[in-house]
Amino acid sequence: MDTLHLIGRSSGLLDEDISTHHEALSNLVRQSRFLVLGGAGTIGQAVSKEIFKRQPKLLHIVDISENNLVELVRDIRSSLGYIEGEFKTFTLDIGSLEFAAFLSAQSDYDYVLNLSALKHVRSEKDPFTLMRMIETNIFNSQKTHAQSIQKNAKKYFSVSTDKAANPVNMMGASKRIMELFLMRGSAKLPVSMARFANVAFSDGSLLHGFDMRLKKRQPIVAPKDIKRYFITPEESGQLCLLSCLLGHNLDIFFPKLRDELHLQTFSDIAQRYLAYYGYEPYLCDSEEQARALMSELPKAGKWPCLFSESNTSGEKPQEEFFTEQETLDLARFTNLGVIKQQACFDEAKLDAFATAVSDLRQSGRWTKAQLVTLFEQLLPEFAHLELGRSLEDKM
Repeated sequence: MDTLHLIGRSSGLLDEDISTHHEALSNLVRQSRFLVLGGAGTIGQAVSKEIFKRQPKLLHIVDISENNLVELVRDIRSSLGYIEGEFKTFTLDIGSLEFAAFLSAQSDYDYVLNLSALKHVRSEKDPFTLMRMIETNIFNSQKTHAQSIQKNAKKYFSVSTDKAANPVNMMGASKRIMELFLMRGSAKLPVSMARFANVAFSDGSLLHGFDMRLKKRQPIVAPKDIKRYFITPEESGQLCLLSCLLGHNLDIFFPKLRDELHLQTFSDIAQRYLAYYGYEPYLCDSEEQARALMSELPKAGKWPCLFSESNTSGEKPQEEFFTEQETLDLARFTNLGVIKQQACFDEAKLDAFATAVSDLRQSGRWTKAQLVTLFEQLLPEFAHLELGRSLEDKM
């Protein structure tokens, strides 16, 4: 599949920056030991391969998904082969006792990269999944940063999201809060991060859903009014590596908004996607009509599609990577911008947030409204967009 073509580009976004910094990246990787957390997801696999192909001294990859780790090893062995350094994977939950025991049994790491996250807006659909998102995105990051200090790491990298800038959903807000907790910890261990555009065809994404719909002979559904930036999985791995190895403390890397990276609607990509596979979109008026037409239309080279306006909670009309209050460095890289941060946080508010969440967890009872209130108390800029309907309420 030609991912670049499907997202409207003809060349890799970060090719020039990777080429310019090739020697520095290769030298750092060759002399370093890496631990990648959440390394079997789409971004985790991409960054693991970027590290592997530069011959690290050691590469350990941890993820909760046994099957995805198996596929990652098969992919690496089948494409890149072997390295002289140590390469191992471990099926572990990074919040678990087993992971803590694993860490205590290992020698030191130079770089720890955390790609583990609950990344979907739909994760706020119920208070229980939402609490797991808070634990994963915020407190597991805080915990693994502290553990990295114990392993004498030189740098801790964590993936953030474009939705952390002026957040309107709990996922984006959780990542902004993660940034604040890591900012506090950065005095003891330097931190760099990246705010991503959408990673095209990543596991669980709407574009990945297009693949599933074709394989399962089902209609394609997409919003026609939501605009997003897209990068490829390979570019996501390159972005992480550049931020981890070349970022200064508290730097947040993001893709520069250039002609090569423009806002696109999901419905536009859906139409290019169908054309790539030889189908013409057939626009339907309802889910019922789209399902009913699936048995016959594909035989005529047409695919039932339902393109509608978004009406679910937490969806911004278009994405942004930074706020007006943040200071930018747009000169260091060709196609990457860098948010330059000073350590600025309210320690008392961070402590109060952590205590309140812990108390709710210990009680065994909490509501989404309680968690939204805690987010709003910590993030004055948080403008939660609640429409009373989740993505799971539609096809």
